[in-house]
Amino acid sequence: MRRYILIATVLVGATACQQTSGQTNAGAGGRGGRGGRGQAVSTETTTVQRMSVQREVDLSGTLLSPDQAKISSEVAGIIREVPVQLGTEVRRGAVLVRLEPRELQLALDRAESALRQVEAQLGIDRAQDKQPPPDDQIASVRQAMANRDDAHAAYERAQQLNGRGLLTRADRDTAETRLKVSEANYQAALDNVHSLKASLQDRRAYYELAQKKLADAVIRAPVDGSVSERLVQPGEFIRENTPVATIVQVNPLKLKTAIQEKHASVIRPGQVVQFDVEAFLNRKFSGKIAYVSPAVDQATRTFAVEALVDNADRQLKPGFFAKGVVLTHVDEQLLAIPEDAISTLAGVSTVYVIEDGKVRQQQVTLGARQNKLVEITSGLKGTETLATSNLSELATGVSVRVGGEGARGAERGSEPGARGSGQSRRGARQ
Repeated sequence: MRRYILIATVLVGATACQQTSGQTNAGAGGRGGRGGRGQAVSTETTTVQRMSVQREVDLSGTLLSPDQAKISSEVAGIIREVPVQLGTEVRRGAVLVRLEPRELQLALDRAESALRQVEAQLGIDRAQDKQPPPDDQIASVRQAMANRDDAHAAYERAQQLNGRGLLTRADRDTAETRLKVSEANYQAALDNVHSLKASLQDRRAYYELAQKKLADAVIRAPVDGSVSERLVQPGEFIRENTPVATIVQVNPLKLKTAIQEKHASVIRPGQVVQFDVEAFLNRKFSGKIAYVSPAVDQATRTFAVEALVDNADRQLKPGFFAKGVVLTHVDEQLLAIPEDAISTLAGVSTVYVIEDGKVRQQQVTLGARQNKLVEITSGLKGTETLATSNLSELATGVSVRVGGEGARGAERGSEPGARGSGQSRRGARQ
C-alpha cells in the first residue's frame, strides 16, 4: 500500500514540474529572449557610413634650444660693467660684458706708431693708397740709382781720358771703385725696400690685432636668445678664454623625440606635430618636423626626429617635457558605424546584420574613433543594415522588427529607473 502512494506522489510532482517548465518557456518566448524564436525582437537600425580620419603617430620628447652658446672673453682684463641679468633677452650684437680698455688702447697706439714709421719709409700716402709704390719710386732707391748712374758716367769718362793719356791709371781705378760702391748701395737700397715691404705686412697685422683686442674688450652676444647663466661680476679680473655668460635661443625651440621604427615609412619633414606640456595642460602647441634621422637605434628600435616649434610668446622653456602626436596623413571614405551598433565581449567586437528580417552576428575589427563613429577595418562591405538597440536579445537567426513602439518600450523597460523593471526584479526575487 505504501509503495502505491509513493509512486502516485512522484507522478504528480513530475506533472507539476512539466507544467511549470512549459509556462516558463512560454514566458521567455513572449519576452523575445535568445531561447525563444517565435516572436520578433524590436530594434532600431543604422547603415554603414563613411568618414575621414586624420592618422596620427604618438610622440613624447623634450624641448631644447636649437642654439646654445657659452660666451668667453678673448682678452684678459678687469670687468667694468655687466649690463645683463639672468633671463635677460638679448639680440645678436647686444653688449654682455665691458672690460677696462685703457691697456688695450695703449697697445693699439704703439702698434699704430710702428706701422706709421714703416709706411713713411716706403712713402705710402694713407689718404690715397695703402699699397706701397714701385721700387724705383721710393726715395732711397731713387737716390741710390742716381748715385750709380753718376758713378757709371764718371767711370766711362775716366776710361776715355786714360786711353788718351790724359788721366792716370790710379784715377781710372778710383772711378771704377766708386762705380762698384754705387752699384752695391743701389742693391742694398732695393733689399732694404723689400725688407720694409715685408715688415709692412707684419706691422699691419699687429695693428689690426691690437684693434681687434680693443674691440674684444666689449663682449657681445653672438646669437639671439636669453641669458641662462651670468658667470662674472664687475671688478673681477679675468684671463683669456674665461666664460662670462651662457645664451640659449628660445624662439624657435626644438622638440627632440624618438619614434618607433614601424612608423618610418610615414614620418617625413614638414609634417605637423601637436603636443602639450604640464605647465599648460589646457593649451595645445604645434610645430613642424625639420629633421628625421636616416638610421634606427638598434637598442631602442627607434629613430630620432626633431621638430621646430614657434615660441614667439616665450611660454615654452627649454627642458619642458612634451607629449603629443604627429599628424601624418588623412584617409578618406573609410567605413564607419555608430558606437551603439557594436557589442564587445572578451575583447571581441561584433555587430548584428539584418537580412530579410533576421539577424546575422558578424565579427568586425575596429579602428579609429571620431565623434561617436568607429572605423571598421574589416568584417563589413559597406552596404549592410545594422541593429543599434536591444543588442543583448539578438543572436544569429533571431527575427527582428525594425522601429515601432515595441522597440521604444523595450528601451524604456531596460532603463534602471523604469517602474516595470523594478516590478520584474521583485517578482524574480519572490
